[in-house]
Amino acid sequence: MNKLLIQSIGFYLNTLAIVAPQYAARKGFELFCWPRRIKMKPHQVEFLNKADEKFKLEYAGKKVQGYRWGNGSKKILLLHGWQSHSYWWRYVINRLSKEEFTIYSLDAPGHGLSEGDFLNLPHYSGLIEQFIREQKSLHAVLTHSFGGFATIYTLDRLQDLAISKLVVMAAPGEVEYFFQYYQKMLGLSKKTVELISAYFIKAIGHPPSYFKMVEFSKSLQVEGLIIHDKEDKEAPYKTAVEMNAAWKNSRLITTTGLGHNLKSKDLVEEVVNFI
Repeated sequence: MNKLLIQSIGFYLNTLAIVAPQYAARKGFELFCWPRRIKMKPHQVEFLNKADEKFKLEYAGKKVQGYRWGNGSKKILLLHGWQSHSYWWRYVINRLSKEEFTIYSLDAPGHGLSEGDFLNLPHYSGLIEQFIREQKSLHAVLTHSFGGFATIYTLDRLQDLAISKLVVMAAPGEVEYFFQYYQKMLGLSKKTVELISAYFIKAIGHPPSYFKMVEFSKSLQVEGLIIHDKEDKEAPYKTAVEMNAAWKNSRLITTTGLGHNLKSKDLVEEVVNFI
């Protein structure tokens, strides 16, 4: 978004907070949960079209796009981050043995070729729960960014889910951080923030401050690999250090200079060796 549009949205919500507070609360919450869908490029679509299977899942009244590669006995699930899609995993998909693994990837609601225009942590978590329960068990779940946050939240609240290994790459630390960023970016007034916060609690059942990776990590029993870059500007590195300390059965790989996307052939090999 350009600066003028951002300022206009903030002014609109602050004005609504005065003249129509409940409407302002709902619109502000919806905006917080609205990912800007990035149009897929032809080469990305071409890669995903070469999957062994393209399938649709019904979730919360919408169709979720899924992909499958391989027919191996070990099932793996790939989960991307905010404003991304399944193509993010291309290097891992190409590297994994299709005889040893069955690789699934899902486009989150409002992302890639999935329907919808709404996503938050519990919503993504519900999709993850549904898919794992349908599969009964998974050898591994590989996650990036928001996908990692949603997966760890899911495993904390549902400790019976059968997963052997979990890879968490560049995961953010807490929802409160995003909420504060959103508030600052839009220039929201104190009244507007209070209204949206109250709506958030009503809609989700907890305030933004409840959702903290380090707290959810404490209950994890699954074997874990955490990968994070010291110069990640979207998800602070300290989250990885805190998670590693809280998650007893985890190992941390620290990189420098790869940023949030963590594009590296060496890291692909680390992930493949781990799973």
